[in-house]
Amino acid sequence: MAELVFREMDVRDIPEAVRLERQLFSCPWSEQAFLESLNQDTLFVTAQKDSVIVGYCGMYCYAGGEGEITNVAVAPRCQNQGIGRKMMEYLLAQARTRGIIRIILEARVSNANAIHLYEETGFRSCGIRKNLYELPREDGIIMVLE
Repeated sequence: MAELVFREMDVRDIPEAVRLERQLFSCPWSEQAFLESLNQDTLFVTAQKDSVIVGYCGMYCYAGGEGEITNVAVAPRCQNQGIGRKMMEYLLAQARTRGIIRIILEARVSNANAIHLYEETGFRSCGIRKNLYELPREDGIIMVLE
């Protein structure tokens, strides 16, 4: 089995991230959205096997030690192999080195796999946002890690 390598995302990774977005999400981020996000106070990491990006996740870093996870994606062929959990653990460890102590995220209420992943990495549910998502319209669960 190929070794899994994690590192911070850079602009050269954007086309692969967009490809994964289009495979996985009904409202994918554009190259421009990634580029603008990488130019802010963010932390985006990639997971690679054999130098190929198989996943990525990202977080905005705010003042006061707060963060907000924006994206978590694992290639369909690589799901259910623990990559998402390991990638999240790497992201959270990197966030701690930046002084992030409270992190929030949202997920579709129907996305049981994502919710399970977030619970495995220490997040707990703290509310619901009605009609948060489009295509299809759906509520979002709000989760927090403190």
